[in-house]
Amino acid sequence: MARTTSQPPEELAEKIIDIDVSEEMRGSFLEYAYSVIYQRALPDARDGMKPVQRRILYQMNEMGLRPDRAHVKCARVVGEVMGKLHPHGDAAIYDALVRMSQAFAMRVPLVDGHGNFGSLGGDDAPAAMRYTEARLDRAAQLLTASMDENVVEFRPNYDGQELEPEVLPAAFPNLLVNGASGIAVGMATNMAPHNLGEVIAAARHLIAHPEATLDELMEFVPGPDLPTGGTIVGLDGLRDAYVKGRGTFRTRATVSIEKVSPRRTGLVVTELPYSVGPEKVVARIKELVQSKKIQGISDLKDLTDRNQGLRLVIELKNGFNPEAVLEELYRLTPMEESFGINNVALVDGQPQTLGLRELLQVYVDHRLDVVRRRCEFRRGKREERLHLVAGLLIALLNIDEVIALIRDSEDSAQARRRLMATFELSDTQARYILDTPLRRLTKYDRLELENERDQLNTEIAELTAILESDAKLRELVSTELGEIAGEYATPRRTVLMESSGATRSAAIPLELADEPCHVLFSTSGMLGRSKGAALPRMFEGLRTKHDAIAASVPASSRSEIGLITDLGRMIRLPVLELPELPDAAAEAPPLASGLPVSEFVELAEDERVLSVAVLDSDGPGIAVGTAHGVVKRVAPDYPQNKDDFEIINLRDDDRLVGVTQLSTGEEDLVFITSAGQLLRFSAETVRAQGRAAGGVTGVKLAEGARALWFGAVALPEDSVVVTVAGDSTSLPGTQAGSAKVTPFETFPVKGRATGGVRCQRFLKGEDTLIFGWIGRAPARASRADGGPVRLPDLDQRRDGSGEPLPRAITVVGSGQTDAGVGLSEAGS
Repeated sequence: MARTTSQPPEELAEKIIDIDVSEEMRGSFLEYAYSVIYQRALPDARDGMKPVQRRILYQMNEMGLRPDRAHVKCARVVGEVMGKLHPHGDAAIYDALVRMSQAFAMRVPLVDGHGNFGSLGGDDAPAAMRYTEARLDRAAQLLTASMDENVVEFRPNYDGQELEPEVLPAAFPNLLVNGASGIAVGMATNMAPHNLGEVIAAARHLIAHPEATLDELMEFVPGPDLPTGGTIVGLDGLRDAYVKGRGTFRTRATVSIEKVSPRRTGLVVTELPYSVGPEKVVARIKELVQSKKIQGISDLKDLTDRNQGLRLVIELKNGFNPEAVLEELYRLTPMEESFGINNVALVDGQPQTLGLRELLQVYVDHRLDVVRRRCEFRRGKREERLHLVAGLLIALLNIDEVIALIRDSEDSAQARRRLMATFELSDTQARYILDTPLRRLTKYDRLELENERDQLNTEIAELTAILESDAKLRELVSTELGEIAGEYATPRRTVLMESSGATRSAAIPLELADEPCHVLFSTSGMLGRSKGAALPRMFEGLRTKHDAIAASVPASSRSEIGLITDLGRMIRLPVLELPELPDAAAEAPPLASGLPVSEFVELAEDERVLSVAVLDSDGPGIAVGTAHGVVKRVAPDYPQNKDDFEIINLRDDDRLVGVTQLSTGEEDLVFITSAGQLLRFSAETVRAQGRAAGGVTGVKLAEGARALWFGAVALPEDSVVVTVAGDSTSLPGTQAGSAKVTPFETFPVKGRATGGVRCQRFLKGEDTLIFGWIGRAPARASRADGGPVRLPDLDQRRDGSGEPLPRAITVVGSGQTDAGVGLSEAGS
């Protein structure tokens, strides 16, 4: 029998379809690109989460890995996420989990990690998932709160067996707070972290003022707040990013100039630019030193540890300008980096480039929708419960009849139908009554049910009022955001600078000659150094707010000065560390480019710097006066191995009220007391004493009086005395008082340790001097807002009374262009 070959049915015959390759490639590539954009690389603008991050937090919440529970192995978390929700590999899941736990990558970490989760800059890779443990951080609970209250939509997972949220409720603006980075197909995102408190403040402002402008929002969010701190230099790029969604800014390391050894100065790096690690910086500096592309560095130490955090010590060779070396490091190493902002996020499933206002608006709309759905869910639950309580109360009121009805019924179905017919109950109410145990049908339980009914009615009314009023809904969302900010907000870490500053960015030679200069100190605590031997132009009057030159001492660029505080401390400070001020011909005030004294020294809470002095062992030294009337000429035998030392042994609660640099030692020393007395005596009558001495009696004080002002007068014929009398019961700075301007020559020289002579007679209602000053004529006065205050004309009577002032004065200074020493602040 011959074998025959069977033919396949026509519907199973091979079919070849001609497809244009370019069309197929285009379609397949678009599908792939959309998958990468939507399912992997870009965050959702509502909760700031990429799909893998959202799945990790959701699954950890479902696993009960809350902050009050124990850590579990990361491998278990990764397995649960990969098995139930994420269709990709374990490496991507673990990488996302690690990043959410890194405090140097996230401004508000969302995962509490236990173990090695990597290092700054990625120089040290995290341990394998089998060795590390994790649980949700407290802040992550805010993102997943109310998930069980139908606040967001759920969708099937990759195989349709599980459900996952499309977006998290996100009780705070996570996208702006923690930023995001990702590379998709044809687009990428790179968003900088921000301060939680600032972002929430901006969101609350937008909730209250839906038409708020970008400028208004930037008053709350001036710029990013990076987890690693540092300094952002140049804010123009930030505004571009907040307007258009794209911009660039530069970040700098935080560096201080310190004494790293008794004879060496060094640069101490405590903060690095975002995503830059210390190993990268160390390697680059060593490479530059070996190739001789940078000079002045003698040693480099990485002292970073868990206790003190980041600390790189760059030791400098003697004779090199620390600021110039620092500028070279900024230019040649990763200690200064650029950060490009590209605010691309998904809005309704579509990638968009968003500015600050758009990002906040998307979040606010999402949060309003979440809270609205939560209120609807809670109202529905309470209405369901109220329905059951109402039915149970009906049964309690007719308990005998209900029991008889149930007992006479043949089965539960008949009992349910009879209950519904007799008492007009719903099917749900009847079933609930039948399921209720008899022990719940007591008199006490009836009272509880009535209270519960009233409470439910109140809550339903409140929820209904919120749902029916957009204003109340917005107020609720704003209040919740405010509570989160109050609990979780932290101070800003990153400093914002308009520009790098003239003293930091100008090209400065590495090695400078020892040139003469003047060190200037203002009443508001600003420090700086002038150029050349000539003293810069002083203020023509006191035009700047609460500021004038308080002390000016000659120095040289490689010398050192001492800052003297009211606690009797002298703090050594190299002049090279001070910022250089504009030329004498500049229009800007000399100290406009200075830096506050807090940038150089650490002071106690109630301590302030009074003046500056030259550390000259050949000069006559300095003279100090205290509130208790003690005077001391300090012998210039300052220790060379100490940067902080005492120059007077203060007694009890005494404090310095004045410090003066003596130029010849033949000046007149002057005290002004609160009792209205002025004592003038020669500095030659006070012998110099060592630092440990406590001084000698300078002025004899009346009972209850104290010294207000102390200083030196070198030119008595050109000087005037300004005193202001007032009421001792008034708070400092709240009264104008009466002022008097007297020629200094009218006050005679008296012996040290005497009471002096009267300098102002008190008017009715006055019992004390509240202010005193002596300096070169003409005297100029200023109030707290910087405006001038006219002082009375010269009064030749040294014990005459004053003239009432129109406003309380804050600062008095000299109009002379070469004056400035001896300025005072009212109420100080």
